[in-house]
Amino acid sequence: MAKSPAWQRSEGKNPEGGLNAKGRASAKREGHNLKPPVSKERAAKSEMDAARRRSFCARMTGMKKKLTGSAAAADPDSRINKSLRKWDC
Repeated sequence: MAKSPAWQRSEGKNPEGGLNAKGRASAKREGHNLKPPVSKERAAKSEMDAARRRSFCARMTGMKKKLTGSAAAADPDSRINKSLRKWDC
């Protein structure tokens, strides 16, 4: 039986949120175009990165409100909260 791609398993996920380099490389082999997260410091250097960060934060904050239960929304270790922290949302 074949293994699932790394981006779907824990070895491709960053413990702080999002995917690590191995996970992004695994997703790229399947045709995805994923880039690393943009922090506030990096967004200050590039308007394109700042726009990408604003867009991500707006989408994910809305998803957190509508698509997660109260337990996941309050859990600091949920994947959505980890990714929002990683992006400095």
